[in-house]
Amino acid sequence: MDEEFAARLAKVDEIRARGDDPYPVKFDRTHTLHEVREQWEKVVEAGASTDDVVRIAGRVLLKRPQGRLTFAKVRDGTGELQLFVSQGELGKEEFARFGEEIERGDWVGVEGKVMKTKLGELSVNVTSFQLLSKALRPLPEKWHGLSDTDTRYRRRYVDLIANDDARRVFDIRFAAISAMRRFLTERGYVEVETPELHPISGGATAKPFTTHHNALDVDLSLRIAPELYLKRLIVGGYDRVFEFARVFRNEGLSTRHNPEFTMLELYEAFADYFDMMRLIEELIADAALQSTGSTTVEWDGAQIDLSPPFERRTMIDLIKEHAGVDVHPSQPVEELRAVCRTLGVPWEKSWGPGKLVLEIYEKTTESKIEAPTFVCDYPREVSPLARVHRDDPTLTERFELIVHGRELANAFSELNDPVDQLRRFEAQASLKRLGDDEAHDIDFDYVRALEYGLPPTGGLGLGVDRLVMVLAGVTSIREVILFPHMRPEAEKS
Repeated sequence: MDEEFAARLAKVDEIRARGDDPYPVKFDRTHTLHEVREQWEKVVEAGASTDDVVRIAGRVLLKRPQGRLTFAKVRDGTGELQLFVSQGELGKEEFARFGEEIERGDWVGVEGKVMKTKLGELSVNVTSFQLLSKALRPLPEKWHGLSDTDTRYRRRYVDLIANDDARRVFDIRFAAISAMRRFLTERGYVEVETPELHPISGGATAKPFTTHHNALDVDLSLRIAPELYLKRLIVGGYDRVFEFARVFRNEGLSTRHNPEFTMLELYEAFADYFDMMRLIEELIADAALQSTGSTTVEWDGAQIDLSPPFERRTMIDLIKEHAGVDVHPSQPVEELRAVCRTLGVPWEKSWGPGKLVLEIYEKTTESKIEAPTFVCDYPREVSPLARVHRDDPTLTERFELIVHGRELANAFSELNDPVDQLRRFEAQASLKRLGDDEAHDIDFDYVRALEYGLPPTGGLGLGVDRLVMVLAGVTSIREVILFPHMRPEAEKS
């Protein structure tokens, strides 16, 4: 690496010494590589040349000299194309300069005529070229790419050059997000932006990152969810809103967790959690179709059908099916603790019946749910922002969407009773005083907003990164985040 770096740096000095710039400011191209293929792939026959002159640019991925010919493959943001570089066309001096100066990894701009080789490869017969950016570090060896996982995440810029699958994953991500944005705007949703710095963390149970605002001399938290601000907008008169929000949770790293991630949250006035079920299953199916071409995907060894409708089950029924016990938040705490002991589920003395039921579900049942399933009717105790169930006051109108044992989305019929909301905030504050670092203080301004009147509302949050994991068929969240958080490198290189 050091020898290669030094050799390339010496070439930069040579280029400058003769009066040329190895990093010019601009190159005027006439076509992207995709546009060349679109226009000429089907109309030029093998072995034929045209008089059509194009100016294209790209990174050199492959360079193959063959006597007085050199074949090079270049890539831009739209695709790949072959360069046909001949001594007869360029002249001896320029042909030699191309061979000596242009290396794998360099960016080059060329002008030439569109042609096809005898083997039918669409190419540009180069009549002139210009080095656009000299790469000082060589690309990974062609056949092995960038294989070390840690290096791939740290140097995503190289990973995207060297590994076709990395580009495939992020192409799916970007297409899925575009599809979801389009899906919602076509249904009358307005995309909004809400603060990332919050005076009081809320909208989820998670430990926040904290910072200090010097001008205001106040401590603030990076948001753990945009929920409370989005519902303020419903109070303010917007019927349907959504946000692709960057959220931050000061928690551990795993294949499912990154401290900074993307969440789609949306809220619709006059809707409930049944409406949210229909919306999210249609949105996911459309995103799958638009980004992968199918609503059936393979993920973690399982074939998953994302076409609606998804299965709808209550948490209580699923626990009965998978753990073989009858539990309910209306049961006495001691009975539920006994069930936990029988099933080997750890519990803490501060937990009430609802929290115990949730723990039983998460430890015994959630991982066994395979097909996309709406797990409905969560205990009231663990759902401080969800509306009380219309048929059972110990439950709420809340669901989580589980796919292959993983949570993808969380949704409610939103709590819009300010008195009830204040009581639940007070219960959360009590948990915080008892040492729960995921519980939060009372957001009195949000309560005040509810006092002005929040109409019946349905809302949901979708983990965008986890959805992309499903669509792209990868099992680590770091594969779908361009620049995941890593421990500092031991030394610079």
